[in-house]
Amino acid sequence: MKFATAAGRNPVDRLRVVGKPLARIDGPLKVSGTAPYAYERHDVVPNQVYGYVLGATIAKGRIKRIDTIAAKSAPGVVAVITTLEYAPAAIPDRQAAHLFGGGEVAHYHQAIALVVAETFETARAAAHLIRVEYKAAPGRYDLAAEAPDAPLIPDPNEGEDASPIARIGDFDAVYAAAPVKLDETYMTPDQSHAMMEPHSSIAAWKDGKLTVWTSSQMINWAKAGLSKILDLPEEDVRVNSLFIGGGFGGKLYLRADALLAALGARATGRPVKVTLARPLIINNGTHRAATIQRVRLGASRDGRLTAIAHESVSGNLPGGRPEAASSQSRLFYAAGSREVSMRLAALDLPEANDMRAPGEAPGLMALEIAMDEMAEKLGLDPVEFRILNDTQVDPADPERRFSERHLVECLRTGVERFDWSRRSSSPGSVRDGKWLSGMGMAAGFRANKLMPSKARVRLGRDGVVSVETDMTDIGTGSYTIIAQTVAEMIGVAIASVHVALGDSTYPQSAGSGGQWGANNATAGVYAACMKLRKAVSARLGFNADDTEFVDGNVVSGNRSVPLIDATKEGPLTEEDGIEYGDLEKKYVQGTFAAHFAEAAVNGFTGEVRIRRMLAVIDSGRVLNPMTARSQVVGAMTMGVGAALMEMLAVDKRYGRFINHDLGFYEVPVHADIPHQEVIFLDYPDAESSPMKAKGIGEIGLCGAGAAIANAIYNATGVRVRDYPLTLDKFLERLPQPEEARRA
Repeated sequence: MKFATAAGRNPVDRLRVVGKPLARIDGPLKVSGTAPYAYERHDVVPNQVYGYVLGATIAKGRIKRIDTIAAKSAPGVVAVITTLEYAPAAIPDRQAAHLFGGGEVAHYHQAIALVVAETFETARAAAHLIRVEYKAAPGRYDLAAEAPDAPLIPDPNEGEDASPIARIGDFDAVYAAAPVKLDETYMTPDQSHAMMEPHSSIAAWKDGKLTVWTSSQMINWAKAGLSKILDLPEEDVRVNSLFIGGGFGGKLYLRADALLAALGARATGRPVKVTLARPLIINNGTHRAATIQRVRLGASRDGRLTAIAHESVSGNLPGGRPEAASSQSRLFYAAGSREVSMRLAALDLPEANDMRAPGEAPGLMALEIAMDEMAEKLGLDPVEFRILNDTQVDPADPERRFSERHLVECLRTGVERFDWSRRSSSPGSVRDGKWLSGMGMAAGFRANKLMPSKARVRLGRDGVVSVETDMTDIGTGSYTIIAQTVAEMIGVAIASVHVALGDSTYPQSAGSGGQWGANNATAGVYAACMKLRKAVSARLGFNADDTEFVDGNVVSGNRSVPLIDATKEGPLTEEDGIEYGDLEKKYVQGTFAAHFAEAAVNGFTGEVRIRRMLAVIDSGRVLNPMTARSQVVGAMTMGVGAALMEMLAVDKRYGRFINHDLGFYEVPVHADIPHQEVIFLDYPDAESSPMKAKGIGEIGLCGAGAAIANAIYNATGVRVRDYPLTLDKFLERLPQPEEARRA
């Protein structure tokens, strides 16, 4: 199905099932411990053995020798394979890290050997018997040191042919003439996805064909990557990922667990299961890159922005992509002149790649503090300042309007619901006993991405409608919203829908990532269901354009026939998908948020407590308010982590992340999270897809961290521009109570 014109009224608009807050259909499996995650697929193939990955202990250099004699002689060891026995593997598309093969070491904990044994404990013990001789080389591990010489690169969201600097008007002249100016630099650190489930895979070969049961957000990307590295036809690779225990972008890409499980299985002739220990997840997997961002704002005295410049620099392995932190500043606010650019420094740290809300999450952590600072300079309320500078068109192309943009309503709704009028405009002036109290807010934006997606639907003689697509469920509720879509389209109860996901033998979907999954995957299911509706109508002698599918019946005029009658001649199976025209070129498509936070800071210890949070979200049609709210609450929680505690500490001597486990990489826990409220605006976006939905998973993070930072400033009067806002960065500057000042 080609989607090239705005959606009119269609079967989804009935909203009998879609749009309802239904509990997740996979919930009982999750809470009973019977949902089969990758490492627990004991039943899929017999005689499995365990692999343990050994990582390099240098960050840059060469491996001169690997001694595996002791490891191979250990009881229970089946095989040991080393990187020196293999040619360097091809690097999969969209990736930068070399996964295995050859003697060059490009980053710390690069996989250099796999021990395969009868038990995990045996494999782990034997891995520590391997002796490796290196020739280390100097590396580049300090972003600040490399930033001045980092070259400009095009925004990866705009294509390779884009100009490295996005310009509108004469920024320098307009900024120089602006009566009110801001010029500040903000820093965000390297961060880890820190998902609960580790990277895990089981691989088995049969008749020259490979099957991998893994934890992957993008089934087709994993399949293509394995095909490329192992030089196999794609049809000889099967990837299966039924349930995923969190990914946040860390499982978008093929990693060493899947590749080494496949190599180990081929070397031993037995199925091999591999999981990455937490230090390897952090140093061998991907992470969000640190950024250094300079934001300059120029405004007239009435508060209208006249000039915006946003420059960002991040680092990555050679061939990697930048953290596109300045990207949203092309579109978010009105201003007659702007310059937006990014630079990429070559570093020898582990690969930086997508993490939840890549680009916008760290970018808005800078831009939205800058907006708060500028509002204060102008003497304006931060909400009113943003409203004053809202835009309904692309600033670079005023003829290209936003399809649906209701940011102002998000802000107004938040002001009312959060009781924003109670906020003091004098930072550091509100005390609650030993606590300094304050409120902050920020706006959020995330682009809406459209991707092709396919599905197969089957109406069986038992009345059950089955749907198959290689879409994944990373804990977001894909099983449920796809079932809701089928139930709505075919007019059956949700209990009469069977959803099968996460297998590369199914039609290729959009996959899960970038908050593109729900809208595109359900649009693909919609297309397949439309085709099935036509087939059912034809069998029953109906005109497909005049039929309705309601409560298990097919209805046209005063004639009603049970749906199941269409299967008298046999089941019906149809396959189709959604393909997009150029609507996203004609319209700017995005999701929007207004984030509000109240923070309390202990005036003596600097301890920060978030007291409450609110997110008002404009994201098109909400397919399931219950699962959508869960996504936003999770993203808001991630915003708390980014603002207050999350950072990978770089050992700049040896090129490694020091805090590479969950004991020292701090993330929020239940005690850190206050009351969180989520409000969804109801503005279906007809330009987005037939579902009229847009992404939700990441907009709940975009701006959340800045809202907390702004609340802490309002509470203390101390501005911190270096995330996370740990107490060592502001403790000595906290305002003292009157009695302390007198003393």
